Amino acid sequence: MMQIMRADRNDLEEILKLQYLAYQSEAQLVNDFNIQPLTQTLEELMDEYEKGVIYKAVDDKEQTIGSVRGYLRDGTIHIGKLMVHPNFQGRGRGIGTSLLRHIENEHKGLRKELFTSDRSIRNIKLYERNGYKRFKEEAVSENLRFVYLEKAAE
Repeated sequence: MMQIMRADRNDLEEILKLQYLAYQSEAQLVNDFNIQPLTQTLEELMDEYEKGVIYKAVDDKEQTIGSVRGYLRDGTIHIGKLMVHPNFQGRGRGIGTSLLRHIENEHKGLRKELFTSDRSIRNIKLYERNGYKRFKEEAVSENLRFVYLEKAAE
């Protein structure tokens, strides 16, 4: 049985290791292994922790199998780094969806915003299934475009 809870400082190293693992597939999609999730340091993650919120999903063995984070700005929760351990992705488990809904429920009444690579079709479909709408695209580099999605406050 999976549980989702707020991460604390002691979880950050494990979450960063999960991030390095989970974002390999994203790096392959965009053919760039220097994307920010793969180069982020523990110090940078600690800074994010101080300025926002990080949640983790754990399995029945207390192993971190997923995570999501966000920060508030101008009445919007900016959701980022939604990740699931590769061994736990797909197969109808719904871990990514559960993490997304958890951070949304913790921030009711706020607009939600997130972004992903235009090549991350699975991610885009997940977000659109959960009520997100595209509102902008941005070229980040020659082979990387971000798709920004939003969901109105409920």
